[in-house]
Amino acid sequence: MKENIYDNEIFFEKYSQMERSQKGLEGAGEWHELKKLFPDFKDKRVLDLGCGYGWHCIYAAENGAAYVLGTDISHKMLERAESKNNSPVIEYRCRAMEDLKLNEEDFNVVISSLAFHYVKDFDLLVKNIFGWLKKGGEFVFSVEHPVFTAYGTQDWIYGENNEILYFPVDNYYYEGKREAVFLGEKVTKYHRTLTTYINTLLKAGFAIQNIVEPMPPENMMDIPGMKDEMRRPMMLIVSAKKP
Repeated sequence: MKENIYDNEIFFEKYSQMERSQKGLEGAGEWHELKKLFPDFKDKRVLDLGCGYGWHCIYAAENGAAYVLGTDISHKMLERAESKNNSPVIEYRCRAMEDLKLNEEDFNVVISSLAFHYVKDFDLLVKNIFGWLKKGGEFVFSVEHPVFTAYGTQDWIYGENNEILYFPVDNYYYEGKREAVFLGEKVTKYHRTLTTYINTLLKAGFAIQNIVEPMPPENMMDIPGMKDEMRRPMMLIVSAKKP
């Protein structure tokens, strides 16, 4: 069964209190790096997979996109996205990204933010994305870093006085399902190595443009816990192009 914890009332309420939910793109620690990799959206057809609140859809529309399709498996996410959407060029569709049936070579840009680690069959999804993109199309996505997903719990190891000792990395080469805890709730995610992420793109025919492991920006260092995010990578951003 495809992961859809975001329609859980308790989890969604906790998610809605996060900095990125309250402040949008400026509240996302990786945004300062992600936006550098976004292409020119002017007059482009854009697909956002796992669009959540629709922040990136709105950004694309505000920057001249001709059409933006935002998809998400969560009804609650899309309800929130539609409430924020005041652009006639944005359409939202409730569908798991693995189940999407779209026209070949229909989009100039495909983006996705922190969603692919919920997807079991990454290989098939990347093949589909390659097909949906026009020649010369751009593909930009962020995921949880393989260092962050490897052990599974996604929590620090603490000392006797509840101080952070280190972040565990184990079973790195054993890819597959992980039971993590996010916002105090159990969530199923899928771990894959950096090699798998990159080689899957190359095998599908993409040309890699950029790989970024975003650090927290200086203006967020005063947020509790943010300085500890310098101790290990939490996210990975990749941009690629269809030749």
